[in-house]
This record gives sequence, C-alpha cells and structure tokens, in this order.
Amino acid sequence: MKKQIEEYEINSCTMFLAPMEYGSKVYTKIIEVDDEFISPFKPLDIIKKSCDYFGVDYESRKKGTRQLIGYSRKIPIAIEPANHIFFFPTTSPSRPECIWISHEHVENYRRLGPHQTQVTFQNKQTHLFSVSFGTIEGQMLRTALLKTKLLQRIEGNKKMTYLFNAPKPIKASEHSHDYK
Repeated sequence: MKKQIEEYEINSCTMFLAPMEYGSKVYTKIIEVDDEFISPFKPLDIIKKSCDYFGVDYESRKKGTRQLIGYSRKIPIAIEPANHIFFFPTTSPSRPECIWISHEHVENYRRLGPHQTQVTFQNKQTHLFSVSFGTIEGQMLRTALLKTKLLQRIEGNKKMTYLFNAPKPIKASEHSHDYK
C-alpha cells in the first residue's frame, strides 16, 4: 500500500511522477529510489510547487529553458540545477496523461512496442511507460542539452567570480639583492 501524502517537493530521490485516476480526480503516483507515495495533486502541480520551493517559478524556468535550448514544446525543467534535479515531460504538460521523469535517474531505455518504452533507472528498477521510444530518446537528449548549457553557465560564473576576486600576488618590499 502506497502512503498518501499532502505535501511533496521533488528531491534528489524522486525518479518520476505519473498521473493516476482516483475516483473522478487525477492524483500523482510518486516513485522515489526507495519509496512510493500518492499525492492528491496532479503531476504538473507538483512540478510547479517544487520549482517554487527552490525559489524560481515554473513559468520562469520554462522561459529560461526556451532561451537556452531553443525548444518551446514538451520542454524539460531545471527544478534545482545545483543538485542536478532536471525533469522532462513525456507529452505536453497540460495533458492529463503526462508523466514527468528525472533525467538523473535514467540508466537506459528500450523500445518494447510502438508506444511502449521500458526505462531502467539507476537503482535497477524498470518501469514500462506508454510512450514511444523516440519521445523518451528525444526528451533525454533535450534534457542533457539543457543540463550542459545551464551547468556550463553556472561553472563559467564561478570562474568569473574567482578571476575578479582572486588573491593578488604579494610583492616583497625589499629587493632580493639586499640579502647576501
């Protein structure tokens, strides 16, 4: 039996969020490395709330992603780049069947049918998704591009900060020839 929870923020253990029908509502099945939960919120609501939790709203994350990688549909979201928390949608995020998968946790994936892809996660769990292999592959590549560009910028800023704040060389007040 999965634990039902009210509050949930995506974290480094979150592998994916899948919609599930619960009566007439759409809930979310949350799969973590060592746990599973059910939330009364839709997957997109959890994505948005998690972006807010880490200090940048979802719309700003979407806009930033579009500027960095040039895509505007089914775009991955950097929920918390410093901890490598990047998620991608399997279809348009506004569609009720959209699943959000953590890029960091995917080890590999393989086609099982025209719209069946088996994803193996880092913890060796496998899950079957009703999504084409091409969609998963494209989303993995897009997310890798976003991750690379964003982390390059973060690293670039660290170097710039270092250059501007680097320790200055110390000069001796005497000349070395004074010592015999």
